[in-house]
Amino acid sequence: MIWFITGCSTGFGRALATHLLDAGHRVAVTARNVADVEDLVAVHPHAAKAFRLDVTDADQVAEAVAGAEAHFGQIDVLVNNAGIGYFGSVEESEDDEVRRMFEINFWGLVHVTQAVLPGMRARRFGRIVNISSIAGMRGFPTAGFYNASKFAVNGLSEALALEVKPLGIAVTVVMPSGFRTDWAGRSANEAAHTIDDYADTAHRNAANLRRVSGHQPGDPMRAAKAIADAAQSDDPPLHLLLGNDALNGARRQLALLTADFDANEDVSRWVDAPEG
Repeated sequence: MIWFITGCSTGFGRALATHLLDAGHRVAVTARNVADVEDLVAVHPHAAKAFRLDVTDADQVAEAVAGAEAHFGQIDVLVNNAGIGYFGSVEESEDDEVRRMFEINFWGLVHVTQAVLPGMRARRFGRIVNISSIAGMRGFPTAGFYNASKFAVNGLSEALALEVKPLGIAVTVVMPSGFRTDWAGRSANEAAHTIDDYADTAHRNAANLRRVSGHQPGDPMRAAKAIADAAQSDDPPLHLLLGNDALNGARRQLALLTADFDANEDVSRWVDAPEG
């Protein structure tokens, strides 16, 4: 298969590109600074091709996708991996930082997907893998706007899956918990102005996330194999949870939702107009 991966300089993107190239796949490795991925190309000069890609730049999106299709002939699997974090309570968070995160985490994913879909539709085959987070299913203090960006990715992925399945294209939304990437390190900015009332919620959680950065339970190379295996399966999963915390957290969230739904079932049913 021929893969196109966004955000290959670090984290999941780099781990996945490394795994795929070592396994003999051909990969378009992308990064805002191609110098960050030149080592991957040097080791696999015939299988890897680097492309400059800032997913918030429409011209670079078009050029990278067209370049990959011209070089490899097609794109079989798109992995929308590029993303950043941001820490701050909802009240403290700064609009420019939040909007920047949405441009990368959501709109960048949208625009790369839209650029790749015509080729997949023409061939009636393709795989789209969207890297989301367990934060796309559960809300966490200090990550409200990150949650919102990933909830948006999950909702879009589910709708897209229904639209493209008849066209031979499968969509998988990957929801990891804590992995040893730089997500909670240099790639996550933090609200500049704090409010003491959030010390025990948003601030404490942000401090915990910073503290464990680089020491989370998740192994990025194992995640890379899991993602690669899922995308290559005959029937890729729509939802792929990665990590014990993701699986356990998702199950707790489902239990909370079920309890809420059941507690208010009478009201939910009553508001429909009477039949007849």
